[in-house]
Amino acid sequence: MAGNDELEDLRRRVAELEAENDGLRSDAPATKKRRNPTRSILSAVALVLAILLAPVAVLGTWARLELVDTDRFVATFAPLADSPEVQAYVSDQIVTAIDENVDIDGMVADLADGLKGLDLPPRAQDAIGLLTAPAADGIRGLIASTVDKLVASPAFADVWEQALRQTHSRAVAIIQGQEGTAIQLSADGTLSLELDVVIESVKERLIENGFGFASSIPVIHKSIPLVTADAFVLVRTVYQVAIAAGYWLPWVALALAAAGIALARNRSRALLATGIGLVATFLLLGAGLGVGKMFFMGTVSPSIMPAATAEVLFDQITEMMHSVIAALVLLSAFVVIGAWITGRSRPAKALRTSGNAAFAKARESADRSGLNTRGFGAALDRWRPAIIVIVIALGVFILFMTRPVSVGSVVWTVVGILVALLLLEVLRRPAGSAPVVEAAEADAAEQQPVEVAQEEGAVR
Repeated sequence: MAGNDELEDLRRRVAELEAENDGLRSDAPATKKRRNPTRSILSAVALVLAILLAPVAVLGTWARLELVDTDRFVATFAPLADSPEVQAYVSDQIVTAIDENVDIDGMVADLADGLKGLDLPPRAQDAIGLLTAPAADGIRGLIASTVDKLVASPAFADVWEQALRQTHSRAVAIIQGQEGTAIQLSADGTLSLELDVVIESVKERLIENGFGFASSIPVIHKSIPLVTADAFVLVRTVYQVAIAAGYWLPWVALALAAAGIALARNRSRALLATGIGLVATFLLLGAGLGVGKMFFMGTVSPSIMPAATAEVLFDQITEMMHSVIAALVLLSAFVVIGAWITGRSRPAKALRTSGNAAFAKARESADRSGLNTRGFGAALDRWRPAIIVIVIALGVFILFMTRPVSVGSVVWTVVGILVALLLLEVLRRPAGSAPVVEAAEADAAEQQPVEVAQEEGAVR
């Protein structure tokens, strides 16, 4: 049919034009050699800076979220109140603090002396002397059991969370080096939480249970380390860098990456190299957390706290960091895959060719079903490059506004981008392609005279 012949001629002409373009590309190396390398150098510098800044931006964002955001700070440290290892450690610290500040042996001795002054029989006085040591041990055991019950009760979790919220306004002072705070960061990098509120709760519990000696417990200033040593000193330094760059440090890294890719002569290759570099740096950051955990536990255990408690503390504090690193590694892997698909390798070209053929069949099927987008599809095809850039940029913006980023947010954002791009490919109508519906109508118009002539001949 005439319509089919025109379509075949159009396809043949397109193939010839593509062959001519390939021939022009084969002559390009001679001109490329004369190009100024400044553009490539600037692109490489921008991409390297972006890759190096990425982990610094992650650390800075983590420090801000953990220590500046009240809800995040409490969400990180509050669950520690339910950990048996932390409860045992806190109980031991409180009992030790009370024993160091209250002369239990002296209190029992004074009580024994008072009883001896009552002119009791010799045997009773001897018995009082024998009961002095067990009485002191009994009081210590009573204090320990009371502390254990309090620390294991929901009341302790409430007191713990209340203490975290009350002291959070001073948490910023930790990394800014200010003094006079309930939470302190010492010169060697030890972050400590004051137990004054908890000890007062223990004192009130003892008095309520009828143990009057608890009223003699003075105001005790006792603190326990939450994070120690060089790891937190590093956080202080990174935080100050993040404050200097402000909230925009991640955006600076993103802008450098975008500039480097825009300046690159082979953008798909630059994007691929950037993705691989980001995967490597984020994996190194994750490995650094593992090394930091071993260093942390070796520093604080057993001199400061038991190894089990130190492990629980470190895992709880870095839980969000591990989640963010996993999400960023996944995002960088998606970038690598996308860069490879848009590259110039033969498998990538074959994949794109197969995809274009599948989308062409989908568009033809839609046209046959009367779902031809016509002018709207033609407009989508004209603006296709800009639409792709806008969709991807919107997805990146959404991810950057999600703090902290998670694996789920990465997956759903990528899925949203892919759905939008798939709809674009199905709805667009490339210029120069004959709509299937119009071709069918033309074929029907050509067939109609023939059918009429055949009917007239049959009547005759």
